[in-house]
Amino acid sequence: MIKVLVVDDSPVAREFVTNILESAPEIRVIGTACDGEEAIKAVRELRPDVVTMDVHMPKMDGFEATRIIMETNPVPIVIVTGSADPREVSLAFRAMEAGAVAFVAKAAGIGHPDHEKTAKELILNVRAMSGVRVVQRWHRSARKDKSRTFSGQPVQRETPAIGVVAIGASTGGPVVIQRILASLPGDFPAAVLIVQHMAQGFTTGFAQWLGQSSGIPVKLAVDGESLLPGYAYVAPDGFDLLVENKGWITLRKGGDNQGHCPSVSRLFRSVAEVYGANAVGILLTGMGVDGAQELRLMKERGAVTMAQDEKSSIVYGMPGAADHLNAASYILPPDAIIDVLKKLVGKGQLPNHKQPKA
Repeated sequence: MIKVLVVDDSPVAREFVTNILESAPEIRVIGTACDGEEAIKAVRELRPDVVTMDVHMPKMDGFEATRIIMETNPVPIVIVTGSADPREVSLAFRAMEAGAVAFVAKAAGIGHPDHEKTAKELILNVRAMSGVRVVQRWHRSARKDKSRTFSGQPVQRETPAIGVVAIGASTGGPVVIQRILASLPGDFPAAVLIVQHMAQGFTTGFAQWLGQSSGIPVKLAVDGESLLPGYAYVAPDGFDLLVENKGWITLRKGGDNQGHCPSVSRLFRSVAEVYGANAVGILLTGMGVDGAQELRLMKERGAVTMAQDEKSSIVYGMPGAADHLNAASYILPPDAIIDVLKKLVGKGQLPNHKQPKA
């Protein structure tokens, strides 16, 4: 049985979320809280397996509550927000910086055409997050554990010039992507393409949040624009992000039966076909297998490929599938991925073997 604490300042919303979660036989809501202060107390007393956390609440908002819970009684926290307002989206992503493990949109009301889909997404995330073993921010723990940075005896290796870095992620990915972009210098010589599985309506806020700390400009991709080195492009809602003719962005509207949209697989495939060895592919934490086979295709075409290691991943689905397919040249924690990326684009020294899992 998965024990859940529901936190929301609206009594109607608390009842609504409770009814959705308890429609799954393995989930039981053991308590509710109407603000951050109550949430902190309830986590300490009830010891839930998962917390669903609203963002805007009286007395103490979801960001501050998440920060305190993660410092005192760590538990998987799923941020649940119903507004794409930039302020609320910013708070939601700040809560993820503080240690929340997932971010989902509030389920649509009964009778809405998206009700069943959004309710299933909430249940799926709560179910998946109940099994998370490490819930603290990876970059906080990385600072305490020097073994998580890239090491080993390097050897000189010739690498083609890198024109594109393609990144794919799902659950747990936003904070890792933020860390990678924040580490890049302003004169980074390659374009960065990003596909992050995310609830509809929040990618604009995601790009804005990334841009606040990124070392390079971050923008939503636009159909037909040319790729510029030193810019990061985020796939917008409802469109697959592709590259064509070695330097142009194509956005393709996703169909109902295509699976994830935007799709990591379609991005990686287009990069493999257009850039070949002049590319880097990075597959980060997330549920499912999106991008795993296409990461192997990138590797076969000569690209350098990386997957996040199991220890640092919130969910080891996507990178784990890549590992199983031997699709990754390196399997590393985020700080080590950053180190390798900097060495690659700087034509530094790299090891000539696949790194062991951390």
